[in-house]
Amino acid sequence: MKKIITIILLFSIFIFSCSKSTSNSNSINIGLSVSTLNNPFFVALSQGAKDKAKELNVNLIIVNASDDTAKQASDIEDLISKNVQVIIVNPVDSDAAAPAAEDAIAANIPIISLDRAINGVEVNAQISSDNVAGAKIAGEYLIELVGNDAKVAELIGIPGASATIDRGKGFHQAVDNKLNIAAMQTANFNRAEGLTVMENILQANPDIKGVFAHNDEMALGALEAVKAAGKDIAVIGFDATDDALLAIKDGAMKATVAQQPSLMGAMAVETAIKIINSEEVDKYIPVEVSLIKE
Repeated sequence: MKKIITIILLFSIFIFSCSKSTSNSNSINIGLSVSTLNNPFFVALSQGAKDKAKELNVNLIIVNASDDTAKQASDIEDLISKNVQVIIVNPVDSDAAAPAAEDAIAANIPIISLDRAINGVEVNAQISSDNVAGAKIAGEYLIELVGNDAKVAELIGIPGASATIDRGKGFHQAVDNKLNIAAMQTANFNRAEGLTVMENILQANPDIKGVFAHNDEMALGALEAVKAAGKDIAVIGFDATDDALLAIKDGAMKATVAQQPSLMGAMAVETAIKIINSEEVDKYIPVEVSLIKE
């Protein structure tokens, strides 16, 4: 009888240990606030984070701000209330994301900014492409395509987003005093807005020779307007989304700057785990970019 009781006790301890071990292996909780999932770039970024979290057996809570700064602030506050161990923030707006990020830091939750910076906040790490360098090589290639003093347009991303600021900076480093920038208008990183804005630009400036858009979605929208107008205009985007790569392969779009959104998402999760494990991480973690052209 004593032998049977001993076996039962040992078996119970074994089962408890196993369940405890399983629970502990998946006890890391990370939050990811993404600006939008209505853009292939951020879908790839989120998927990269999701795949890495699954590989490393950690919980990843993804919340979608849908390009709404107020919703993103609410999403981050919700992640704080869930007591996640790190929050990864891909800001809709680099300024607007700051107060919620500061609230997280005040609650002793580390912050990683992803793809875009959070202005005025000392985050634990920032992971992003070198947007300035990428836009500069795009501008240099546009000069090659259209020649000096040609009239061009610039489609700007969401005002206030660090990617908008950095891509504009890099582009102007390349083209100022070399190209005639006839129009600079925002289309908020959106394809439909890119189409409408480009239609308006073409009405005012029918002799445009080139376009640089701060992302591929706007570039593809601009391309639709160019095709509808029956014009031969060099269009360059940024992000190397599948649709943009197909447009380049077809000869419709001239180039795009390739980022690595899946890798960026994966790196963010890996960096979060390092922070949780009290490992040292770099404040700025750059991800390489390159120009893809016809």
